[in-house]
Amino acid sequence: MDNSFIKDRLVQKFQENIFGYEESFGVLSIYANKDFNLKILQYLYDDEQLSFKFMKDLTAVHYPDRVGEEMVVTYLVYNMYTNVELRLNFSLPIDNPSIFTATKLFETANWLEREAYDFFGVNFIGHPNLIRVMNVPEMDYHPLRKEFPLEDQTRKDKDDEMFGRGGNFNFGNLNIKEN
Repeated sequence: MDNSFIKDRLVQKFQENIFGYEESFGVLSIYANKDFNLKILQYLYDDEQLSFKFMKDLTAVHYPDRVGEEMVVTYLVYNMYTNVELRLNFSLPIDNPSIFTATKLFETANWLEREAYDFFGVNFIGHPNLIRVMNVPEMDYHPLRKEFPLEDQTRKDKDDEMFGRGGNFNFGNLNIKEN
């Protein structure tokens, strides 16, 4: 089974709900309508020729510059019989990052969806217990969204001088000066 076969089957079945595709390092990536995530996953699982019965990973990525599709949920599914991976990408708006849960299809999705909720704020509709799993329940934000600066630039304890990265460097018998 090759990537063009998978792509053709998905495009034939879901037509206008497949927005695009690309291949990188031998893995096919499909971009599709978020409202069809569960139907596409179920089709990939049930179809005897495709037989993607294992979910290797699920994550989210925040792209703040993509208006209306700032959040992308990515599934990595795997066919164990043919050793083929497939990446499915679904874009969500940041003001309502909701997508259907895949927990009934893949038990692995239970924890992975909780992680995506915890760190990115993705709401998985129908999830049996969508709670924070790594951060404290009182946290009122989602730390992996790119809405926050990586560091407080005014902190003095983070200055390069504190870690020997400013001014002159002495590496044994080498004496290097900063310009």
